[in-house]
Amino acid sequence: MKTWTVAKIMASKGVCKLPCVTAYDCAFARLADAAGIPLVLVGDSLGMAMLGYGSTLPVTMDVMVHHTAAVARGTAEALVVADMPFLSYQLSLPEALRNAGRFLQEAGADAVKIEGGAFRAELVKALVQNGIPVLAHIGLTPQSVNVLGGYKVQGKTREEGNRLVADAQALAEAGAFAIVLECVPPDIAAAVTAAAPVPVIGIGAGPVCDGQVLVMHDLLGLGGSRPPRFVKPYAALAETVREAFGAYAAEVRDGTFPGPEHCYSASTP
Repeated sequence: MKTWTVAKIMASKGVCKLPCVTAYDCAFARLADAAGIPLVLVGDSLGMAMLGYGSTLPVTMDVMVHHTAAVARGTAEALVVADMPFLSYQLSLPEALRNAGRFLQEAGADAVKIEGGAFRAELVKALVQNGIPVLAHIGLTPQSVNVLGGYKVQGKTREEGNRLVADAQALAEAGAFAIVLECVPPDIAAAVTAAAPVPVIGIGAGPVCDGQVLVMHDLLGLGGSRPPRFVKPYAALAETVREAFGAYAAEVRDGTFPGPEHCYSASTP
């Protein structure tokens, strides 16, 4: 059994803050796991971070299963959560159950994440009743970017804030073990965190949440030149990688790589 389970994540509410990150392959998942990250999310954000798309919408189930399996192979202690991509759970309950089950059965995930508020409560309940833990996601929900009119801050009015509180409570009651809350003002995030009986994991939602999650590429300085306002880069790996590629290219061109120390000796009789 892993160190970090759904039960342990739930029990952290009010006890300790949860640092969470995304990962999309085995190598970086292994590093996050070794650093003691409790929850690793295989986000459909890989569409933008890894595949060059302009949104998460083109990401398919097969792509997500492929990347989730790689992440699962790299984690020994962290809870691995797979993001259910666009149209993998919206069409029907049977299809949602089938797709969510693939993540656990084929990819080795420990749980799935779905976007949407109280109207997803029935789906959350059905998944949990069938042995599939659910991480809910409210606030800015990237799969609804076309309805929202862009990547905009949510919960800016009292009515919207009250709706987010109600969403969090309904999803927790339906069985969600935790809730991602994205891009809302800190005072609204504080209200949601106080009202929800399960951990609320913020991204662009201020410091009061029970945990935080960041996209790996943003955290490591591997993303674009203008990361979102809520991102704090903890490294500048893009420049390090560019320098390494440049040094390698220069040594190949001038013939200094490979040197004698990089060559095999002739076999002796």
